[in-house]
Amino acid sequence: MSTTFISSDQAPDPVGPYPHARVFGNLLFLSGVGPRKKGSKEIPGVTLDKNKNIIAYNIEEQCHSVFQNVKFVLEASGSRWENLIDITVYLTDMKKDFPIFNKIYAEYFPDKATQPCRTTVEVNALPTPIAIELKCIAVVGTV
Repeated sequence: MSTTFISSDQAPDPVGPYPHARVFGNLLFLSGVGPRKKGSKEIPGVTLDKNKNIIAYNIEEQCHSVFQNVKFVLEASGSRWENLIDITVYLTDMKKDFPIFNKIYAEYFPDKATQPCRTTVEVNALPTPIAIELKCIAVVGTV
């Protein structure tokens, strides 16, 4: 079976040597998606000190931004939001951010018939000064 590499013109560039996503059969595997904006190293809702350490962040802004970036990659792949089947969520502060994230997540997935499976884990750090990253699997085409 062949594989196709996907690159989105709207999502931020990956921070390492990997594609935005890969299609294998009818499955789409997204690389970790963060909240950065295309063409900028700036992260929505994040305040950094002179050493690039996080002073403060707004998890709501980051959630909305990361969901938008996932949508950009899905669209570039010929898939759509309703085709997501599994999401792994990485948060850097579960206790503080999970209730806010969960509330926003519910707004993006109101239909129980199309809600993907989900796992949420707390991590000590992410590759850039972000508080959330998503790892997604979707189906390409209609489900």
